[in-house]
Amino acid sequence: MLKLTDFIIDCPDTMKLAAFYAEVTGQPVKDGSTDSWAGIKFGEIELAFQRVDDFRPPSWPDDEHPKQYHLDFEVDEVEPEQQRVIALGATLQKSFINDDGYGWQIYTDPVGHPFCLCRNKGVTWKDGSPVWPS
Repeated sequence: MLKLTDFIIDCPDTMKLAAFYAEVTGQPVKDGSTDSWAGIKFGEIELAFQRVDDFRPPSWPDDEHPKQYHLDFEVDEVEPEQQRVIALGATLQKSFINDDGYGWQIYTDPVGHPFCLCRNKGVTWKDGSPVWPS
């Protein structure tokens, strides 16, 4: 089982960009946000901001330096979802799954956009949706 949980935007200063989008949307920055990862919840989806060293801003709509984002999907089991997305045309780029079965894997879709399959410790599943620990 797989569920979209995060839309992540690369940036040089997570708290500054999160504060900007919090003001734009009227939603608060999520408690526990840090200088490496900050988020704003929108129902079941989190708009997240990930710090990237040596960040280069996109020049879109010019194609010199493309847009920067990736999607996170929480999974209840990594292996079946890995097999399924690969069969659909995804390519595994790198795995950060620990010996305990938790972590994430980076894939690209058939045209090269990145996304991750994540299995976070403490997350349980109820009625087809992940339930995050309090």
